[in-house]
Amino acid sequence: MVKSNFKLMVSGTAVMETLNHSGMDEMVTFYTVDGDRIALLHFCPTNNQPRMRATPSEGDIKELAFSFEGAGNLPSAEIGHEHKLVLEFQDKDHIVERWTWRAKGKDTEMVYYLARKARSSSNDGNQARKSQKT
Repeated sequence: MVKSNFKLMVSGTAVMETLNHSGMDEMVTFYTVDGDRIALLHFCPTNNQPRMRATPSEGDIKELAFSFEGAGNLPSAEIGHEHKLVLEFQDKDHIVERWTWRAKGKDTEMVYYLARKARSSSNDGNQARKSQKT
């Protein structure tokens, strides 16, 4: 099972996403506005921190495509890291996240289908399902 949670942070200037799924450590991603672009900083269980940026289109935004701009604690681009993220906003309750993992020049896409779930005292955040493409 996959679970994602989005939280508005720092006086509304950043969004923090935590993503958990069975068999893997938690991942944390911060999103923030940077001029006319959106920047993200991803904290990966592999102990590197990819930085990416997306430029939103005009009008109603249905998709954000984040491109890799570098990473902390990544001595070589051959080492496995998240290299791309595409967020698809299907409607107010559904987001598809397409993460591209790059290692030794080979890309593997992980797709998460997120659906808003009503909050309760025992359950918080979004439930999701996952698929993988290589």
